[in-house]
Amino acid sequence: MSKHYAAPEEILYHVGFSAEQLQGATVAVLPGDPGRVEPLAKALAKALGSDASFIASHREYTSWLTKINDAPVLVCSTGMGGPSVAICLEELARMGIKKLIRFGTTGTIQEKVNLGDIIIDKAAVRLDGTSQHYAPLEFPAVASFDVTTALVVAAKSAGAPYHLGIAASSDTFWPGQERYDSFTGYVPRRFRGTMQEWQALGVLNYEMETSALFVTSQALGLEAGAVCGVVVKRTQSESVAPPDVYQRAFGYMVQVTRGAVELLLAEAAE
Repeated sequence: MSKHYAAPEEILYHVGFSAEQLQGATVAVLPGDPGRVEPLAKALAKALGSDASFIASHREYTSWLTKINDAPVLVCSTGMGGPSVAICLEELARMGIKKLIRFGTTGTIQEKVNLGDIIIDKAAVRLDGTSQHYAPLEFPAVASFDVTTALVVAAKSAGAPYHLGIAASSDTFWPGQERYDSFTGYVPRRFRGTMQEWQALGVLNYEMETSALFVTSQALGLEAGAVCGVVVKRTQSESVAPPDVYQRAFGYMVQVTRGAVELLLAEAAE
């Protein structure tokens, strides 16, 4: 299949920036929330004394450029859910991005995983619709081996409390994740009892983007990994943990992401 790269100065419609603004970046870190982009870009740059700079903000896509070991690295939000992730990946691919790390939050469904821990997903259960537009359901949603290995090595080096496993990626926050605390409390028959099933199969967490990220990346010839901070422990409560738990997880995720990017950049330079 032919590949359609953007002209250097072309502003891509959805993300709102051009390839020349990336200054040659080939690695991107993708938080979901636009509000997390600036603090994440600055945190990734801070330890090495580099500056982080704003690029653009359009729709759910807020983007900053940071530097790790003097190499430009894009930090761009994806918004919530698979459709906006796939749109982001399509446009980043056209601008020369090759490797991606999802940087998100998640709820665990396993007792062994604690609040504030991080989860590195090596694969995902495809409960989303977006990935089915890129590959049939028989096709697995798996992470890049190289990106995942870099995340695991970085987690060990940072002493982060991490878990490597499989996510369940749902298009909905309530019924698809078998939550009964929605407005009506209604969960369709096909989702009732599914959390117990995923628990029995060893699935670690629910979230909303990873299967779309993995399948779309594979279809586009990109390499993707995912690291998420645990802010809900559903074996105990449906409530989101207080901000200090997120901040603890955020600190670990920054260390792990920075370490993984350093490894990926070093490999690319060899």
